[in-house]
Amino acid sequence: MGNFNFPLNLHLLLYVLVIISLIPASVSEIQNTRIADDSRPMILFERFGFSENGNVAVSVKDFSWKSTQHNAELEPSTMGFFLVRDASFPRIFNESEYADNFCVLWSRFVKIIFKFDNPSALNGSMLIDEPDEYSLIFGNCQSETKVTMDVHTEMYNIQDGNKNFLPAGQSPLPRLYFVFFLIYTIFLGVWVFICFKERSDIHKIHLIMGALLIFKALKMICASEDKMYVRKTGTPHGWDVAFYVFGFLKGIMLFTVIVLIGTGWSFLKPYLQEREKKVLMFVIPLQVMENIASVIIAETGPATKDWLTWNQIFLLLDVACCCAVFLPIIWSIRGLREASKTDGKAARNLEKLTLFRHFYIVVVGYLYFTRIVVPAVLAIISYRFEWVMTAADEGASLVFYLFIFHNFHPTRKNPYLVIHDEDEVAAAHMLEEDDSFEL
Repeated sequence: MGNFNFPLNLHLLLYVLVIISLIPASVSEIQNTRIADDSRPMILFERFGFSENGNVAVSVKDFSWKSTQHNAELEPSTMGFFLVRDASFPRIFNESEYADNFCVLWSRFVKIIFKFDNPSALNGSMLIDEPDEYSLIFGNCQSETKVTMDVHTEMYNIQDGNKNFLPAGQSPLPRLYFVFFLIYTIFLGVWVFICFKERSDIHKIHLIMGALLIFKALKMICASEDKMYVRKTGTPHGWDVAFYVFGFLKGIMLFTVIVLIGTGWSFLKPYLQEREKKVLMFVIPLQVMENIASVIIAETGPATKDWLTWNQIFLLLDVACCCAVFLPIIWSIRGLREASKTDGKAARNLEKLTLFRHFYIVVVGYLYFTRIVVPAVLAIISYRFEWVMTAADEGASLVFYLFIFHNFHPTRKNPYLVIHDEDEVAAAHMLEEDDSFEL
């Protein structure tokens, strides 16, 4: 029997589990996965939070194998599916350190669903008597053996006598997303009313901001329907496609709004400078690629060979987008400081600078909270409270939207558009003395 470097593969699997916690994905809990010529010692299929009386079922069809060694024989007891808790990985690692030719399927810290002892009946199910978050993994302790198979998996909890295919920590999500859909619908109605009331002061940016609210509301209702159908049937019934489409449009509109407001377009000036156009042309394709990576991640699952690579691409593109949107804001702040020294309108520039500084701080806080804080907390809290972090993430987005729409709504009193009769000398002195406007 071949052996494999178990500690190395355990570390890689732990890394994959961390990555999973960082990437939000819309997935179904009834999955069909194709594995082709794969020699990985451990293949992670899913993570699922079980409550009491949870159930997992796995079946395999069209199984075949081939070895890189001549005259090799398949040892069925060294292949199989099992469940394992995150807390058990260090214990399994410790076992592997003190055992020769260690096979993870022999560990006392895993729950075996079935082994490949009977090639004609490759299926099994298990009732979960210890609620926790488990990882479903295929183990192959013959490192020289490549396997090909079609795997069907079902994971669910029993709630009120019915199957609930959502993990225990995601059960409240359909209702939560619907509540946010209602909030954004009301938000959109208020925005349309304000724009109609102040229609003489509407700029193109206000129309783009309205489009952002439309796509955000549509994304929320699609997310709600997606999760509702997954909860009841295990599959999204096409709502995942709508979710991807409106999520894609919302992502592009959000970063476009941040960049355009950061440049002062249609507020300070009716045009974009060449460098600002380049930023916009950089951010939009990045958002397109990021959303493509997100769809591939959600639709393929961690069992796919290239899944980890797509996750890394997603994170890299997201970081690049977040960094790029700061450039126009920084340029605008520096430009206003320089203008305040020459145009004699210190009071007006001071108010604009204050608004831009607040905008910069809020953008930094929003991106930091949603990209770093939420995933970090999600990785350490109990799996039963996953929905709480989703609520925190969406709540932060709502607060961010309220800040933008409140400070940049169409009005004659907008600090961008009005020159006040304040003391120009005092304002000029403040601009010279206060270094808080420097980034």
